[in-house]
Amino acid sequence: MNVALQMESRLRAAFAPDRLEIVNESHRHAGHGGDDGSGESHFRVVIRAAAFAPLSRVARHRAVHQALGDLNTRVHAIALDIG
Repeated sequence: MNVALQMESRLRAAFAPDRLEIVNESHRHAGHGGDDGSGESHFRVVIRAAAFAPLSRVARHRAVHQALGDLNTRVHAIALDIG
């Protein structure tokens, strides 16, 4: 399973989001630092879920990274837009 699908599965299971967009932006970073040639090194995630309402911005980011687990080490960069 590709990285984007794994991210989607883990985030849906953890937060039951109302909105979830995962955009692979690896092509925009080809040849730059962190590009491992896999085509799965840079992602943008937009996620909206009621579960984030009581959390601070930092806590939201921590919760998403915790849900992603080992994917954090397989991906060079994840830009998060959480609400």
